[in-house]
Amino acid sequence: MANLVLPDAVLVKNYISGDESALATLIERHQSKIYGFIYSKINDRDLSDDIFQDTFIKVIKTLKLQSYNEEGKFLPWVMRIAHNLVVDYYRKAKKMPYQRDSEEFSIFSFMTDNSLNVEGQMISEQVELDLTKLLEQLPLDQREVIMMRMYQDLSFKEIADLTGVSINTALGRMRYALLNLRKIIEKNQIILTN
Repeated sequence: MANLVLPDAVLVKNYISGDESALATLIERHQSKIYGFIYSKINDRDLSDDIFQDTFIKVIKTLKLQSYNEEGKFLPWVMRIAHNLVVDYYRKAKKMPYQRDSEEFSIFSFMTDNSLNVEGQMISEQVELDLTKLLEQLPLDQREVIMMRMYQDLSFKEIADLTGVSINTALGRMRYALLNLRKIIEKNQIILTN
């Protein structure tokens, strides 16, 4: 059986067992999605290359230490590592305010428009706070689909696989989440502008 058709979980086990080519296959399989995610947040090819490499250095260290336990969820796990490294980059560069008490992804975390004035930044922060409160009002299954789709950039197929439901169910949850958000916004007369 060729490496290209083996599931991620099998490739991870093969790599841990000493098959270096298994990691190359995993990287090749997912590099466009992971690199694309990083580049969409950083918008700088050299920095994106560095963060992509750092992501896989962390992946390799974790796998070598045999402390990987994300059974069957390799891509979301790597995306989470990439996301955290992007957040670290912005924190170090002081382009992003530190999010106290929150490991949640921030919609405005990756704004690189330094022309935003103080008022604009305050509005952005308020909109994000309002949006976070809105999401908290959704049922867990709907909130989960929105977080995976919008913040982790996962496809509906990946969401379906990770949550153990059909693609139609994942799509339905997203649809209901958006309808419910619209109702909550209208009911509370919330204005989300940025």
